[in-house]
Amino acid sequence: MEFKKIDFQFTPGITAVNEEQFNVHMKLYEGYINKMNEIDALLMEGSDYENANATYSKYRGIKRGETFALDGVILHELYFQNMGNGYNMPNETTTNYLIQSFGSYESWEKHFVATARASRGWAILAFDWRSYRFRNISLDAHDVGNIALSTPVLVLDVYEHAYFLQYANKKDEYINNFMKNINWPVVDKRILRNVMGE
Repeated sequence: MEFKKIDFQFTPGITAVNEEQFNVHMKLYEGYINKMNEIDALLMEGSDYENANATYSKYRGIKRGETFALDGVILHELYFQNMGNGYNMPNETTTNYLIQSFGSYESWEKHFVATARASRGWAILAFDWRSYRFRNISLDAHDVGNIALSTPVLVLDVYEHAYFLQYANKKDEYINNFMKNINWPVVDKRILRNVMGE
């Protein structure tokens, strides 16, 4: 199956980043789509698996690139989908889940912002199926820090490419503006569908 990009469009409802920053970020996302198609083609043609080696091999490089590029595709799509439209608060169900896992909505928000500030790649609100609770997860790269059995419901890209053109080194300002620009109905729906199974 060939990967095809989702045609995300900048709208007036997106206030966390400006249109120029958004469009530059979209080009990076398209690059991950292209690389996944290239990697899949190499895997389908049977790329040197006889010489696979954990220290160094062509196959190892392809497999390392596969998780990096695939997570790059998925996380960017989740990020673009959950940004914009200015719904400032989650619904009652999501709020109750956050209270159960973090004590209060305000406590969750403080933890999420701190996670974003501490992360080099991504801050993710995810449902951890092992402990059956929500956690704020810090990723230093697309494929570094993921929990094996978890479902991401809110994704914030904190790589410098996500904000630097607009904010320069003001990462905190970008994070704060993102927090005011979460598309909570998208997050609520992810929780309803993927966590509650409805």
